[in-house]
Amino acid sequence: QVQLVESGGGLVQPGGSLRLSCAASGSNFRINTMGWYRQAPGKERELVAAITSAGSTNYADSVKGRFTISRDNAKNTMYLEMNSLKPEDTAAYYCNAEVFSFPKYFAVWGQGTLVTVSS
Repeated sequence: QVQLVESGGGLVQPGGSLRLSCAASGSNFRINTMGWYRQAPGKERELVAAITSAGSTNYADSVKGRFTISRDNAKNTMYLEMNSLKPEDTAAYYCNAEVFSFPKYFAVWGQGTLVTVSS
């Protein structure tokens, strides 16, 4: 069984920065694409950024130029560097991974970490 654990959320003032981490654990698995999603109160969950195993990235328009996604394949860990945070970035952030564990692919979600941007 593969598990994802997020960390790094918290309260930050507008204009501030936070770094989220997502660590995968388990045995006999390989991770393909990983992504960060967020869900604000009363809104649907949305993709923030994603990164393939080769390092290709894509971002939601709302975070381009402010957020940077990265991963360390050797550590099975993904990061989200968030700068110039805005109140509208307030949400629960979830990591997601497309995992291959023979003989199939499946999606795994973390439990979420809360980011609050407020003065």
